[in-house]
Amino acid sequence: MAGAASFHTGAMKANPRGILTVLTASLALAACADQRMIPAAQQQPTRPAPEPASRPQSTSNAPAPKGWADFPATPGDWRWSNEGGQSTARFANGRLVMRCNPAQRTVRIERAEPGVVGGGAASLRIVTQTRTRLFNAVPQAGAYAVELPARDPLLDAMAFSKGRFAIEAAGLPTLYVPSWIEVSRVIEDCR
Repeated sequence: MAGAASFHTGAMKANPRGILTVLTASLALAACADQRMIPAAQQQPTRPAPEPASRPQSTSNAPAPKGWADFPATPGDWRWSNEGGQSTARFANGRLVMRCNPAQRTVRIERAEPGVVGGGAASLRIVTQTRTRLFNAVPQAGAYAVELPARDPLLDAMAFSKGRFAIEAAGLPTLYVPSWIEVSRVIEDCR
């Protein structure tokens, strides 16, 4: 009976070589089973569809922008300087200026363009990845200007807005401005 017990225990042990052999044979049979030859599709000559006459021709294969963050950045660079004791950043030769007034702890944002003249208030909108705010800006010295407290969360949103933010002003082209280090410097110098 002792011999039967040891035989039974041995039968319960798995033989790795046997399992491997069975698996290999099964895979080989499965690979050979029901292989059909499917003829390649015949290539038909294709003619391009005619373009509609009213559709403008595109010079780029890039998709059309879907939102403000997809539009190309406005050409220009930021330049920082200290002007009369005020930390100042100018973008695109002064089309956009950010200036810190350290005495009042405010940041002045000026959107300038040739042709901006004094008169009534105009709308100025600042658009960032996380915040958008509309201002009534008064034209002063050839620019629409608004002032924000240095701790205003909109300033932080401008500094960290997916690499850019937008400045929209009534009657002027929208600026798509990179949020480079000069933006952060003016804000931090004012805090």
